[in-house]
Amino acid sequence: MRIPLATRPRRSPFRLFYDGRVASSYLSPREDQNRRLLRARDAMDRDFARPLDVPALARIALMSPTHFTRSFRTTFGETPHRYLQRRRIERAMSLLRNPAPTVTEVAAEVGFESLGTFSRTFRTVVGLSPTEFRASSTPLSAPDCFVRSWTRPSRFG
Repeated sequence: MRIPLATRPRRSPFRLFYDGRVASSYLSPREDQNRRLLRARDAMDRDFARPLDVPALARIALMSPTHFTRSFRTTFGETPHRYLQRRRIERAMSLLRNPAPTVTEVAAEVGFESLGTFSRTFRTVVGLSPTEFRASSTPLSAPDCFVRSWTRPSRFG
C-alpha cells in the first residue's frame, strides 16, 4: 500500500551536528568539512597565545587528529602547527615595532614558552632575528590590520 504524497511525513531540511548544533542538510560533505576546519582555524586565530595542540583543535573540528591534520593541510596549504606559528610570528612582528616591551615579553605574549624557540622560529619565518627586525623596522602610520597585511611573511623556511 502506497501512502499518498500529501500525507507522507516531510523530511526536515535540518540535521544536528554531534554537539547539538543545527546545520543545513543542503551542505555537501566537503562544505561541511570546510566549515568545521574554518571553526578550528578561527579558534587558532582567536587563542593563538594559549597553548593549543592538534587533538584539541581536532575536537573543535569534530575530526580525528590525523584526519584533521591531513584535511587542514589540503584545504589551507600548511599544517595546523605551521599556521599557528606563522600567526604568532605575525603578531610578534606587530608588537616588536613598539620599542617598549622586551623581546622576552613579546615571546611570552604571543605564546612561546622559550625565548630560543621564539628567536629560531622568528629568524626562519622573517629572515632576521627579533632584535634585528626591531632595529630595522619603524612604526607605520596605518591601521594595524593593513600593516599586518602588508608585512605578512610570504614564506616559511
